Amino acid sequence: MSAPDTTVVRLKSSLDPARTLVCLGFCGGGTATYHSWIPVLPDDVDLVAICYPGREGRFAEECAQTWSELAADTAQGVASVAAQGPYVLFGHSMGGWMAFDVTARLAAAGAPAPQALVVSACNAPDRGVTDRDRFLAQGQRDDELLDWMRTHGLLPDHVLDEPELTEMAVELMRADLRARDTFHYTPGTRVDVPLQVFSGDRDPVIGADVGSRWAGLTDGAFRHDVLPGGHFYTPEVWRDLPTRIASLTSPATAAL
Repeated sequence: MSAPDTTVVRLKSSLDPARTLVCLGFCGGGTATYHSWIPVLPDDVDLVAICYPGREGRFAEECAQTWSELAADTAQGVASVAAQGPYVLFGHSMGGWMAFDVTARLAAAGAPAPQALVVSACNAPDRGVTDRDRFLAQGQRDDELLDWMRTHGLLPDHVLDEPELTEMAVELMRADLRARDTFHYTPGTRVDVPLQVFSGDRDPVIGADVGSRWAGLTDGAFRHDVLPGGHFYTPEVWRDLPTRIASLTSPATAAL
């Protein structure tokens, strides 16, 4: 059964795509983050973003209460895209862990695997949620969360000007943080697909061992690209990030 359009948000479609880039959100994020990628994608690459419950077209639904609930919902959305043809799975920050978890879940279910898994701005998940990964915490004040979202450009001006919208943004952030904090890595979980990791050279969230630890979680090809900037790199790097995803421009094998 295909996931509803409110879950699978198609941002760019072509008649005969070579593959689809499927993007998963970070804490407090939505699908709008990926709109800016449309101009830099190859002509034969479609773009899809998965919408988590409780936001955008799914605003009437309850937010996921646990990581497992959110991952199961996300896996269903990704599986519906996977059934239609080759795809590359991308996740940033919390979305990177989600992309890894979903890839493992789809493999266990016998669903089509991504041609490549691409994770960005996240430590390897095999140590679980550490203090370093709680760079945003459930106990932080509303104004602290809003300041972080404002600093990193997660909130457009029209949201910042409306108290009801800013309140909603904080509620979504807190819901994602609650789900994140219930994540538990299952020892031995690995993926068998090419894996590309991005990290910022000035991102305080990322540990020095990010490359070596992620490399130990895949049986496929591996590469680690260190980019300029912090948790969201620089605005220019973020805007052009798809041009750095090797599997979008390589042959159909999506080799790294």
